[in-house]
Formats: sequence, C-alpha cells, structure tokens
Amino acid sequence: MTHHEPGAPEPLALLPWSKFVELQIQASYKAWHTTRTMGVLGFFMPPLETGPRSCSVRGILRHPYEHWTMNYTHHKRPYTVSHVYAVEALFQRTSEAQALHRLGDPEWLGAAVARLAPLSAWQAHSRNHQVRGIFEDLGI
Repeated sequence: MTHHEPGAPEPLALLPWSKFVELQIQASYKAWHTTRTMGVLGFFMPPLETGPRSCSVRGILRHPYEHWTMNYTHHKRPYTVSHVYAVEALFQRTSEAQALHRLGDPEWLGAAVARLAPLSAWQAHSRNHQVRGIFEDLGI
C-alpha cells in the first residue's frame, strides 16, 4: 500500500501487505460527510462516522507492533451503501483470515470485487453467510 501526500509526486511510505497484522477501512457515503463541520455534528449523531477521519484506513503493523492510520480522499461521486458494505466486508474478512496479502494480488482482488460489487447493501449486511461464501470460494 502506498501512502501519498496530496500533490506530492513520490509516496511517503510503501508498506508491504505482509507488514499488516490487522486492517480496517472506514468509508463515508457522501464527500460532505468528511468535512470538519460534519465531524462536529457527527459527535451528536452516533453511529454515523463523519469528519476528516470518516474516510480512513486503520491498521496494526508488525515488528514493531504499532497503530497506523491514513486518511484518504473521497471520490467525486458518492459511494453507494452497497459499495461501502462491500469494501468493509473485503477488509474485515481478509483481516480476520490473516490474508491481507491477497489485497496486493490484482487477480484475486479483481475476482473478489467482481463477486462483491453486485450485492445489494441488504445482501452484504444482512446476509453475512452469502458474503462468507464468496470469500470461501475465493480461498479465504
């Protein structure tokens, strides 16, 4: 995973997937959810994650064990609820299976995204067994 500073030509850090012990992603549905104002308002609206950290990747790195966080920018178009659930399921399942290295495999990742993308939010969230089956078919 590469960590870029906005406008910088070179990455700040290049972290191999094997360096991660655990990895989580937080995604917001709309770009305006990531503003500082929404971060303050979000304090009063749990469980909605808002503010600049609402689009972030968080993890634990091994040797030495340390917490790691990186905020990312929101795309120009809003994410769908289904896409947010799918990416969260992808990170959660690969992390639980200790298979985070799979996120660096373009063929495996492409197959996982192709299988998860058509799921509705209801299927991805309420039918966890269906998501689990997809990952079992993909070898994790």
